[in-house]
Amino acid sequence: MELKLINEQGELGETTGATISVSDGLFGRDYNESLVHQLVVAYQANARAGNRAQLTRSEVRHSTKKPWKQKGTGRARIGTTASPLWRSGGRAFPNSPDENFSQKVNRKMYRAGIAAILSQLAREDRLTVVESFTVEAPKTRLVMQKLKSLGIESALLVTDDLNDNLMLASRNLPNVLVLEPKQADPLSLIRFPRVVMTKGAVAKLEELLG
Repeated sequence: MELKLINEQGELGETTGATISVSDGLFGRDYNESLVHQLVVAYQANARAGNRAQLTRSEVRHSTKKPWKQKGTGRARIGTTASPLWRSGGRAFPNSPDENFSQKVNRKMYRAGIAAILSQLAREDRLTVVESFTVEAPKTRLVMQKLKSLGIESALLVTDDLNDNLMLASRNLPNVLVLEPKQADPLSLIRFPRVVMTKGAVAKLEELLG
């Protein structure tokens, strides 16, 4: 299939006749919503850190004194206030910091999910392919000007030439994220309203996911 190719000024490219030939398997696949959902959930789960902890009945602060005598009060017998049945007592099955939230995603599923996302972006006209995207100096203003010439305010930029100038110039923009092709993740691809890819990035994605 063919995708429209423009230059950094938002004009039709001249080197390839204003279009670029891409793989149908990567940019022409049917959208599989359940697969994409599973992929995004797994990606978020794998990025999750086990940073929550709860105390067991042996770890909570409590008195070792028996609250009341075993017999004769008419109340249920109790040996310690650290019981999980009591308020401020320990947890019976506490969460631990080393809890594992990761989910396994097969390589074939991952490739199919990314291809489905890219194909849907192309169908919805949310994917823009440019010949190149570079800045001469690490100035945020230069990146903003280039995006404005493309008619874009918020976007994920996938480039095959992630140099220091582009990285430093874009890091202060909260609505712009710059990644290399191997770093393009499913969450970033669907989170931004527009995705801008360089011609070289498209070729690398086809090599990685083809």
